[in-house]
Amino acid sequence: MEKLNGIIKKVLNKEVILYIVFGILTTVVNIVTSYVLKAFFNVEGNIASTIGIIVCVLFAYFTNRKWVFQTYATTIKEKWVEFGRFILGRAFTMVVEIVGVFLLNDIIHAFYGIFTDNTAYLINKLIMTIIVIILNFFISKFFAFKNPNKK
Repeated sequence: MEKLNGIIKKVLNKEVILYIVFGILTTVVNIVTSYVLKAFFNVEGNIASTIGIIVCVLFAYFTNRKWVFQTYATTIKEKWVEFGRFILGRAFTMVVEIVGVFLLNDIIHAFYGIFTDNTAYLINKLIMTIIVIILNFFISKFFAFKNPNKK
């Protein structure tokens, strides 16, 4: 039991907890933006998803940089490199999410026929968002906000 508690304390550190909190907020920004565009403005699902991702990526950069990860960037050049790495990582996961939403909605038709089209879309979007959140943590920690002076 002590081993399990030690693992939990190691995994659920301040950085992870803050990432979860801001990840939830980022997810809400992503899903609400995408859903509102699709449901209320009749924007095609894949386009709505793409716009939602772009909006939440900018939100995530500023919250992760300031409150989650101990960034080392102090000069303008370092900040631009950090931002570039962050965007590169998010561009990768954006492609993962776009392809995943497309596969679930347009190829597999997951949850369609069980729920309304908008609800099925929302469920598929949530599934891909959870996968992307996990990928984004590791990309942010070990690539975008990597501090070369930290051991």
